[in-house]
Amino acid sequence: MSFIRKYPKFTFLFATILLAYLFFNDSHFAWLRNFLPSLGYPGIFITGMLYDYGFTAIPAAAILIIFSKLPNIVVAGFIGGLGAFLADLIIFKFIRISFNDEVKRLSKEKSIRKINKAIPEKVKKYLLPAVACFIMASPLPDEIGVTMLAATTKLSAKQFAVITYVVDTLGVFAVLLLGKAFF
Repeated sequence: MSFIRKYPKFTFLFATILLAYLFFNDSHFAWLRNFLPSLGYPGIFITGMLYDYGFTAIPAAAILIIFSKLPNIVVAGFIGGLGAFLADLIIFKFIRISFNDEVKRLSKEKSIRKINKAIPEKVKKYLLPAVACFIMASPLPDEIGVTMLAATTKLSAKQFAVITYVVDTLGVFAVLLLGKAFF
């Protein structure tokens, strides 16, 4: 069975990442990249939400760099982190409900089982959530990090919310500070 038929949701996720790259690298959409910064703090909230999705993560990071010129990047970071947090809650609920079947099926793949056996349990217990949090803080698609976190840990929605807000806010702050330092 082909990967596409066996994992249609993951295939769609990877396709949206590719489409985002193609869509946002076209100069015809420059108006969209400039629109959100013109909104000020409400625009950073929306950009924070966009920072979480594979389809819009990289363009949102570029827009966050534009936002680094705001007079108060501390407020901007908390507002952007709140937007990213809300987007992650949506992803979390969607993955817990919708991707559960594919995550279970993927975990039974020979290569995944081999990797799973090679990593000691104590390392997995801390390494996989740490990698998931890194992915969630970075401009990488949060769907991957949220999937890892949802699949490898038994977090309640409340625990997930706290971790996500902290990680997302740190990620937004990092991009804002990079923008402030270099642009």
